[in-house]
Amino acid sequence: MMGLKICLGIFFVLFLFLLIPIRYRFILEIKHLAVTVEFIFGLYKKTMELPGKKRERTADADEKIEEFLFADEERPAAAQRAEMILADETEPEKAPEEKTKENKAEKHKESADEGKGKKKKHNGGTSVNSKLLRKPIQRCFLLFLAPTFLAFCIGFIYPFLRGIYLSFCKFVTIGDASFVGFRNYMDAFNDASFIHAFWYTALYAIVSLFIINVLAFLIAYLLTLGIKGANLFRTAFFMPNLIGGIVLGYIWSMIFNGVLGKINTSILMETRYGFWGLIILMCWQQIGYMMIIYIAGLQAVPGELIEAAKIDGATKWQTLTRVTIPNIMPSITICLFLTITNGFKLFDQNLALTNGQPFEQLKDGSVIKTTEMLALNIYNTFYGQSLTGKGVAQAKAVIFFILVAGISIIQLKATRSKEVQQ
Repeated sequence: MMGLKICLGIFFVLFLFLLIPIRYRFILEIKHLAVTVEFIFGLYKKTMELPGKKRERTADADEKIEEFLFADEERPAAAQRAEMILADETEPEKAPEEKTKENKAEKHKESADEGKGKKKKHNGGTSVNSKLLRKPIQRCFLLFLAPTFLAFCIGFIYPFLRGIYLSFCKFVTIGDASFVGFRNYMDAFNDASFIHAFWYTALYAIVSLFIINVLAFLIAYLLTLGIKGANLFRTAFFMPNLIGGIVLGYIWSMIFNGVLGKINTSILMETRYGFWGLIILMCWQQIGYMMIIYIAGLQAVPGELIEAAKIDGATKWQTLTRVTIPNIMPSITICLFLTITNGFKLFDQNLALTNGQPFEQLKDGSVIKTTEMLALNIYNTFYGQSLTGKGVAQAKAVIFFILVAGISIIQLKATRSKEVQQ
């Protein structure tokens, strides 16, 4: 608790240190911004009242206006000088012959600039005005960035670093933490329930990864073929994703027990029923969400490629495997990433559907929950009866983070390497 107070105090002092030097500057910029906005609207009104003169400003005039407005410290005087330039620019229309000569000269100059590698400038009135409005705010970016960065540090960075430190400690509350080194990590790897939960979670993640993505892609492919009622089917498939995990767990628990009760068993009595129950529940919830991502990818495939494949005599299967799938690899990457991370982080549905049951007693006398996944195992360890369980649970959480992050990074690199550039 003392560390949190010290951290908050340091951030508060830094915030004041940043605020005091720019406070006066911020007030000046607000005044300058008001003068700039007033000048822009006055200038627009004036140019609209000149029927026989040019209403468009040239790029040179825009550059001079911006230079004067931001070079001078006195904005009213700068606005007057800019207005004088505009008055010089708004000349009566010239004869057609003179216009033709000027246009030819400008085109010749632009072609010469392009030959030298210069970029053409398109500084219209809108772009200049946006710069005039953005620049005072950009100068005071620290004032706007500091509160959000402070909240991010307090809400994420500090708890994350604190959690890593506590994984090396024995504690009941964070105020009485005592450093014990790697003992918590050794206890975590020697815990049979943690090892069982890891392999059970890995098996679940692999099976759900395959089933969810295959079914989601097939449904998305069928719904993009132009069948009737496609929008209705999309809505129906997506709606289960809007229901919370705890609610889904209890609903499907009643459904499974009602069906399995006819053969005198329950989802809590056999491990295989609990495993496939979780698979069915998560497929029903996540297929609709992945389907939407696949539909977006399928609709982004260029029609010219499909037409070219048909002209070349490709079958539907060849078009699907050689043209469609390579072009939707970004969608496949996203869906695989979400499915893997959701599979390893699964907690709500596991808690509500089986709560890790049934139990199994090992030869050494220890008891494990056969349908308990990693997140639920960490939760049960932290809130168990052992006084040393909180430190071990924190070590398990760090291992869990490293595991999920490592698998996700490997998957992203493997699938992104197969993406094609359209």
